[in-house]
Amino acid sequence: MHLISIRNLRDDSAKYPDVKKKIDNWYAIVKKAEWSNLEDVRQIYRDAEAVGNFTVFNIKGNDYRLIVGIDYSAQIVYYKYFLPHSEYDKSQWKNDPYF
Repeated sequence: MHLISIRNLRDDSAKYPDVKKKIDNWYAIVKKAEWSNLEDVRQIYRDAEAVGNFTVFNIKGNDYRLIVGIDYSAQIVYYKYFLPHSEYDKSQWKNDPYF
């Protein structure tokens, strides 16, 4: 899979230094992945879930949410949001036109 945009993900997650290693590990796995559907994603990330048109990953237990769009046919992951759980629960990210 190709991630667009790792720079934005790193910038957003830099606000939370306790997750740097988790994000780096997630990115390393995504780069090597060849997912065809959500079930393929769940082979590695069993808590990943589809919410609207997004796929949501739990990062560092339940502390953070990584929200992406995945185009399985093009093998592209589009980074959208990295949020602490409290911001995720406010659901403002659901106002995204892609949702």
